[in-house]
Amino acid sequence: QVQLVESGGGLVQAGGSLRLSCAASGIIFSIDDMGWHRQAPGMQRELVASITSRGSTNYADSVKGRFTISRDNANDTVYLQMNSLKPENTAVYYCAVDTTPRRYWGRGTQVTVSS
Repeated sequence: QVQLVESGGGLVQAGGSLRLSCAASGIIFSIDDMGWHRQAPGMQRELVASITSRGSTNYADSVKGRFTISRDNANDTVYLQMNSLKPENTAVYYCAVDTTPRRYWGRGTQVTVSS
C-alpha cells in the first residue's frame, strides 16, 4: 500500500520558518519528480516547488529565494525548507510523487502564517 506521510506543518509568525517532510513508502516503480503543491481556501492547487531524481529544482516565482526543496533518494523523502514566511503562504501543503504510471498525493499538512 502506497503511503505519503507529511509532517512539519503548523502555526508560525510572519518571518518565521518551517520545514516540511514527506516520506513515501510502498511505491514499487522508480520515483521521478517529487514536489510540493499548496491550496489556499477558495483557490486552486498550485505548484510550490519540484525536484527531479537528479536534483534539478523548479520553484514558483513567489517563493524563489525563500523556499528550498531537497530530497533523499535512498529514503524516498522530499523536504521543503520555508524561510521568511508570509501570511499569504497560508495553505494546505501537499506532497506529490511522480512515477511513470501515475502521480501519488499526500493528504496535506496545514501551514498557517500569522501576521
